[in-house]
Amino acid sequence: MDKYVNGSDLLVNVGDKAFGHCTSHTATFNTETKDMAVKPAASATKASASLFKSKRVTGLSVQVKAEGIVVYDEAESGLKTLLSKWKVGESVDLALFEREGDEKPYCNGKFIITSLENTAPAGEDATYSATFDNDGAVTIDEVNLATIVQG
Repeated sequence: MDKYVNGSDLLVNVGDKAFGHCTSHTATFNTETKDMAVKPAASATKASASLFKSKRVTGLSVQVKAEGIVVYDEAESGLKTLLSKWKVGESVDLALFEREGDEKPYCNGKFIITSLENTAPAGEDATYSATFDNDGAVTIDEVNLATIVQG
């Protein structure tokens, strides 16, 4: 089926530049909840009705993880750029979007770099990974996610 979205078509921008030489990214949309135990109505005939809990949403968060290959003369938002932002605890503008189309992000906002890892095994490509957690409200527009229509 030719309607599947290829992972290479979904990108991450840090500031106004792409996450450098990105090999993969994961966006996780989290919901914090609180259990609400409610007594069943007096007219309820089954005692098991009181075993079920209701939940209410107490918070929403977004976490983005991305991996890339380290490049000597990085022109995108690579390891050096991210490390300079991380060491001062500065929020970054993050945008998740499709390569094709009008390139409007499906998720964007301010994010904190919560982890940055540099991996350099002997004889292999040096890679890096970063984890970003939202810093305040983010804009989510699912209409801009996977809107490519292929022939």
